Amino acid sequence: MSAEYTLSAGGYTAVVTARAAALRVLQFEGRDLVVPFPSGGPIPDYRGIIAAPWPNRIADGKYAFDGNKHQLPINEPERETALHGLAFPLDWTLKESGAGSLTLTCTVGPTAGYPFVLELETRFTLDDAGLHTSVTARNAADVAAPYGVCPHPYLVAGPSPLNEWVLEFTADSFLEVTPDRLLPVGLMPLDGHPFDFRSARAIGSTEIDHAFTGITFDGGLARLSLRDTAGKGVGGSGVGMSWDESCPWLQIHTADKPAPIPGRIGLAVEPMTGPPDAFNSGTDLIRLEPGARHTASWSIYAL
Repeated sequence: MSAEYTLSAGGYTAVVTARAAALRVLQFEGRDLVVPFPSGGPIPDYRGIIAAPWPNRIADGKYAFDGNKHQLPINEPERETALHGLAFPLDWTLKESGAGSLTLTCTVGPTAGYPFVLELETRFTLDDAGLHTSVTARNAADVAAPYGVCPHPYLVAGPSPLNEWVLEFTADSFLEVTPDRLLPVGLMPLDGHPFDFRSARAIGSTEIDHAFTGITFDGGLARLSLRDTAGKGVGGSGVGMSWDESCPWLQIHTADKPAPIPGRIGLAVEPMTGPPDAFNSGTDLIRLEPGARHTASWSIYAL
């Protein structure tokens, strides 16, 4: 069984697993802010993991970098893609822990399709303002490496169905994808589109599994709010997420599942350093030179 670590501060409780450095539980005053998963078993639907060294999917698991072609293992066979990186199957190593902080590390590579070596460090800090996470990657090899990262929490606004949750975030376009493989087609404007949540409104029956960009960063941070207006309190219950400018992309997924699997149990909100298939398009792909570091940060908090 993979180890896990509990943090407590300011009315918040977080549980993080060594496997995948995954956020298993996040609660505020006993209220779930993310969809949890059981202790000791597999991690369903990549809930709460750190996706590195790439977020989302790579078409056919193939890419070229610095003139060399690479073939990654296919772990999403129904779409013939390599999904969510290489760090999630790993048990991360404890570097530091306290009542309100935790640091885990792991080394990715060299392995099939990724002949590079990255040292990853994820730091979790819990305080009165919520859970703050940062992921730092260092290139530990003597050649440049392609890199990207994102978190994978499924946010929970409250007890009402997801269709009734009120979503708001600022972006000006989304990446259209193929319906069968969810691979990029091209950017589309959000004006007048059902995916436009620049003004807060209910999600309704809209099905989303798309990346957004043209995100507004105010004071260096972008923000998303998700509220259950039928929840407790005058303003309802809710959850918010913020992230820094290292992540100019945002994947939103309404967690739709074919019957009889329960669907729409949470809203996946994934600030990403680059779009799907960035290893092939090169769009916002991070090139880590030998010894170079990259840090991305985000926070989750109660509303």
